[in-house]
Amino acid sequence: MDTPDRFDDAFAFPTEVSRIPANVDRRAFLMRSAVIGAAAALTGASWTPQARAQQAAKESGVPGLGSRLSPDLEVVKAEKGPVMTLADEFYKVGPGPSSSHTIGPMRITYDFYQRCTKLPADQQAKATGLKVHLFGSLSATGKGHGTERAALAGLLGKEPATVDPLFLDEMRQKPSQFYPLKLGAKTFNLSLADVVYDSTKGDFHHPNTMVCKLLGPDNQSVYELEYYSVGGGFIEWKGYQPPKKNPPKYPYASMKELRQHAEKNNLSIAHVIMANETSISGKSEADVNAFLDKIMNAMVATVKTGLSIKDDVLPGPIKLQTKAATVWERAQDDKYESDRAIAMVSAFALAASEENARGHLVITAPTGGSAGVMPAIVYALLEGPRKIPREKMREGMLAGLAVGYLCKHNATLAAAEGGCQSEIGVASAMSAALIAQVMGSSAQVLENAAESALEHHLGMTCDPVAGYVQVPCIERCAFGAVKAWVAFMIATNEIASRHRVDLDTTIKSLADTGKDMNSKYKETSEAGLAANLVLC
Repeated sequence: MDTPDRFDDAFAFPTEVSRIPANVDRRAFLMRSAVIGAAAALTGASWTPQARAQQAAKESGVPGLGSRLSPDLEVVKAEKGPVMTLADEFYKVGPGPSSSHTIGPMRITYDFYQRCTKLPADQQAKATGLKVHLFGSLSATGKGHGTERAALAGLLGKEPATVDPLFLDEMRQKPSQFYPLKLGAKTFNLSLADVVYDSTKGDFHHPNTMVCKLLGPDNQSVYELEYYSVGGGFIEWKGYQPPKKNPPKYPYASMKELRQHAEKNNLSIAHVIMANETSISGKSEADVNAFLDKIMNAMVATVKTGLSIKDDVLPGPIKLQTKAATVWERAQDDKYESDRAIAMVSAFALAASEENARGHLVITAPTGGSAGVMPAIVYALLEGPRKIPREKMREGMLAGLAVGYLCKHNATLAAAEGGCQSEIGVASAMSAALIAQVMGSSAQVLENAAESALEHHLGMTCDPVAGYVQVPCIERCAFGAVKAWVAFMIATNEIASRHRVDLDTTIKSLADTGKDMNSKYKETSEAGLAANLVLC
């Protein structure tokens, strides 16, 4: 049977592909164009080449929440050099429920206020108030994340690692309350109304964009700065220059290069990372270990606190009942040890993730939304039957960092950019590497475990119901922790050299998938469960 000419025309790429719009990902543009053509052929709709090109460009993410990142961002520029991230930049303590929507904005507004205090006296004298504008994903789902509370707290001089979560809770309970803020000789009264939920769509440098303003007469800006919460609590601003660092002892930008350093020098992955930590930062091993102990202690405390709270209802419109304590209690009666182990690891992850949902202090590993995964593994190894020694656990934490660094370097940790695969997937891969290192596995087995854990989260969307980091986020932490164990068990029982997919390939796939993913599924609450679950 002859195929009608319209089918040939529909599936052919339009001549406009030779003029792909600036800032549009070429691969995504071509795929969108082909899909539009196929749909036209099947439905009999008529699309001119120009209309197809315009629609393909729109669906490829410009402008919009899923737009390609600006090449001016340091997080993009850094991809061209070796990994330079440090442990105390990556593991952060701060209030939940999101590293990019809570910790990042709080760090941003704290930074902006500090800058305002250093302005010349005549500029300060013109000031009449402060305003913060949220754009993109921060505006789309910020209410469910408490972004306005975090942003206001930062302006008031609160830092993520030391803020009292009860202070943030009070803001939620008293949304109209004013808080005094001194700047130079003046005192302003600020409230949550000074944090503005602005445009969700636009040609932003990053999906998580904020503009902070010091206002003067007639509400005109006396001083302002554009910021970006780029994932994992990391922040940048327009004109950002990274701090100067020393070169790493073992430079690497891929897992292949990292593993080569380890095997050539007869070192574990953890020892290579430790050498780089001290080389780049100038700190001693004792300093790095002290920080890792602090993070492990915080992880254990988060799990313990979460397990201690029973029959609680989490804040927000979902009215979600907590389950960590119940799962843990019932696990004690499981007849089979394997069932009990899985249930207990799940309970530990649920406990930490429920603490995150409450807005209490959690640890980014790599993000707030995934803050139940690694703490569950750390708690199970430290507090469980194995009672792993601290020195071994520190090595595991370093190995986890290696994987997290590579995902940040070559993909993204931001759900607004890459979907939930960038949060839970990376957390699971980091945890699998931690287990492998703690158990004394080779660098090859460690890579295989991390790869498997990440691979089987590829394509995971971010569709938080009502914009709250609760459904499906909390249970996802439990699945991520269990998957980390499964990934390690497979990697340690297979013939390591026969593992066909390397971690670098999977991280590239993580980045590619995030670019191709429809922006509705990247922390916007516009689709998926967020659109289909009806709240009564």
